[in-house]
Amino acid sequence: MTHIVLESCIRCKYTDCVDVCPVDCFREGPNMLVIDPDECIDCAVCIPECPVEAIKAEEDVPADQQHLIALNAELSRSWPSITRTKPQMADADEWKDVKDKLQFLQK
Repeated sequence: MTHIVLESCIRCKYTDCVDVCPVDCFREGPNMLVIDPDECIDCAVCIPECPVEAIKAEEDVPADQQHLIALNAELSRSWPSITRTKPQMADADEWKDVKDKLQFLQK
């Protein structure tokens, strides 16, 4: 099993989760993070670190977010690893409560 980054990360990209990951499984895109399912060890230490609750265990991904399981796997193959916290996106606080953000994903 692995963990999945959900849509709520899009246009926020808080990176609090990155520092606690013991295996450096996060990958960084232009406006979102994803988790590499081949690297994730299912430790769950990242879950409470996300201020927008964008990380869930695969079995806990809501039905309307199931497409993010494949998307995390796909994007993790091409996006670079991120291992240190960075500032969130400039307008992250404005986007943190917005729903249905997939249309804003930049690959």
